[in-house]
Amino acid sequence: MTTYMKIFEERYSGLSKGVDETVDSWFLMSSPTAVVGVVLVYLAFVLKIGPEYMKNRKPMDLKRVMVFYNAFQVCYSIWMCRTSIQESNVMASIFSKKCEINRTREQNLTLYSGAWFYFFSKIIDLLDTTFFVLRKKDNQISFLHVYHHTITVLFSWGYLKYAPGEQGVIIGILNSGVHIIMYFYYMVAAMGPQYQKYLWWKKYMTSIQLVQFVLILGYMLLVGAKGCNMPKTLTFFFVGNTVIFLYLFGNFYRKTYNKAKKIDGANGSQRATGSSLAKSALRAAGGMGCMPQTMNAGKYSLENSPPGKAYIDLNNNNVKPLKLE
Repeated sequence: MTTYMKIFEERYSGLSKGVDETVDSWFLMSSPTAVVGVVLVYLAFVLKIGPEYMKNRKPMDLKRVMVFYNAFQVCYSIWMCRTSIQESNVMASIFSKKCEINRTREQNLTLYSGAWFYFFSKIIDLLDTTFFVLRKKDNQISFLHVYHHTITVLFSWGYLKYAPGEQGVIIGILNSGVHIIMYFYYMVAAMGPQYQKYLWWKKYMTSIQLVQFVLILGYMLLVGAKGCNMPKTLTFFFVGNTVIFLYLFGNFYRKTYNKAKKIDGANGSQRATGSSLAKSALRAAGGMGCMPQTMNAGKYSLENSPPGKAYIDLNNNNVKPLKLE
């Protein structure tokens, strides 16, 4: 037993030591225990504890909180994207023959610091699901949503701890750019039903996410083809996880928008079109506070709504009609 404990301690000690002692001293970076603990608490809350707590309670009104939260996320993403472009040698990395970028110790720490802020942004992103739980939007807590948030936290931590480099910087820039658009959409949606008419571009936001994954996949394949001096395991993980995301998001896009097109084509009347558009918006709304829990609640259900443009009421979980202009 003592021998097994000694082996475990040695293995754990090895995991606790990253590529840089300074990085090891930063918040949540000393060992895997802290970040794994955060993820386990997150999963326990959003999958079990939270839904049980809210089971016999009314949904919380978090409109103002979500507007502030999403506005903060937009600003944070802009800052990360701008800083990453300024402080890294992205273009030099892409066009160099062997992806070899020479940096001083200070420049490396600047790069690592940016990677830590990116990692911490993934911790903040876990609030997305927390708000779903508190607002009783349990149907939004899908496998895609939970998997995406969980794996990005663990991966961004592992990348910074064991293999920071140009790969993560380029992916971080692409991801932060998409988040600027995504959280801006969620912010507008959380501001109230009077702003719903400005959210017609939801479909294109999903397309942008898919383009992001295609670009990441192409870049990682380029890295492998050039034989860049980067960890092969990390490259394979990037590629594998990107393929998974492409499949999951592509499947979501296909089910949401292709089905919506069929519904719209089968219904030619104004009333049917308004209803199908509302249903499409509800199915597609994967963001903060965009989706009512029920589609048939109250006086203004989708099936019985009077003619007009349908919009989503974020405060009482109903779909109400907006008079024709």
